[in-house]
Amino acid sequence: MNTTEPLPGQTNLTILLVGSGGREHALAWKLAQSPRCERLYVASGNAGTAAWNVDIALDDFIGLADFALEKGVDLTVVGPEGPLCDGIVDCFLERGLRIFGPGRAAAQLEGSKAFAKDLMRLAGIPTADYRVFDDRAEVLAYLAEHGAPVVVKADGLAAGKGAVVAMTLEEAVEAVERIMGGGFGAAGKRVVVEEYLVGQEVSFFCLCDGQTALPLMAAQDHKRLLDYDEGPNTGGMGAYGPPAFWHKALEDEIMSSVANPTLRAMAEAGVPFVGVLFIGLILTEAGPKVLEYNVRFGDPETQVLMVMLASDLVTLLEAGAEGSLDKMDLSWHPGSAVCVVMASAGYPEGSTKGVPVVVPAVPADGMKAVFHAATAYVGGDDDGGVCGGGVVNGGGVVSSGGRVLGVTARGATLAQARGEAYALVEGIEFPGACYRKDIGSKGLPV
Repeated sequence: MNTTEPLPGQTNLTILLVGSGGREHALAWKLAQSPRCERLYVASGNAGTAAWNVDIALDDFIGLADFALEKGVDLTVVGPEGPLCDGIVDCFLERGLRIFGPGRAAAQLEGSKAFAKDLMRLAGIPTADYRVFDDRAEVLAYLAEHGAPVVVKADGLAAGKGAVVAMTLEEAVEAVERIMGGGFGAAGKRVVVEEYLVGQEVSFFCLCDGQTALPLMAAQDHKRLLDYDEGPNTGGMGAYGPPAFWHKALEDEIMSSVANPTLRAMAEAGVPFVGVLFIGLILTEAGPKVLEYNVRFGDPETQVLMVMLASDLVTLLEAGAEGSLDKMDLSWHPGSAVCVVMASAGYPEGSTKGVPVVVPAVPADGMKAVFHAATAYVGGDDDGGVCGGGVVNGGGVVSSGGRVLGVTARGATLAQARGEAYALVEGIEFPGACYRKDIGSKGLPV
């Protein structure tokens, strides 16, 4: 019988978590709850992870690997896509270090939209029709001929902001000019123009070990800045899960038509995929189709998943790194969870930094959490990274970027989870904060 109990011979682990956002605070929060977490380090973290932080930059792969060797780290977990696409896994494996995540070649599933779309076409995975362009004149001529609506995407990494749903030709042209005109740097040297699809969008996650894909939970992100999906795209203003429309038959369909064929195609291409496969889906009248792949946990979906997950995260991630996910199974808490993102004034065009943020104490029952993202802690000491260290709240915490907090709660129903999350929001002192008031409302009965 599959399980998340430690396999024979497994011991407690020293873990290094790489990242500094809300996703990483949620992962650290869950990892620290495991009885198998002997010691936890977070590089470089934020104010919420101050109890475990080490001051090493995310792109200092040699420094991170040296630290892992010095501290006897048993498993490294990478949160953001940047280090994965830049080859941190390859660096660690070359040093004999165990790490969970895809190597540089496999991370192209997120690092290059063109690579991902070509793989989907080759593997027969349902997705939108598309064309790839590296010449501005050619793409503009194509748009003039085919018109709108279309989706215009930067080929490379763009922090979740490189896709534009253009409902008019003018919007499509503007998107091309911005992307290929330097707005996204090297990520915008090529663009992918896709067929516009209509339907419910959903994020679906699998843990992968190169051969086995273990399905996690689905969640719905809220990309637009304002209520009712108005305003500009952001990195994500909140999430909830599981969606009411998600069911076992749909999960099985996605596993058979998308997740498993993706793993087979990557293995056949000589780049077995190890890590988190994040499948962005749209449920169209013609059936589910893939919008995009990501190669890591989502943000803010991870905040929802970690509050809902009942299984031991340490054992799951270790099994992914060891190639034994076929021996694992999952358990989830009943009910629903909601995460409301509180962002700085001016986000997403800019952010107001240095604003004091005061978070009241949250009961340590696993039902609620305020996950820090763009925060800094000015002053004080940490406890050297021992698991179980508390979240730093109150005086000394200031905003340091756009998305600052992920206020998360679990409830017996979606309505209860929303109520608990927004009650937490109301208790937080964060002058000028902006947040949506409708996170999760699309999942409520009409």
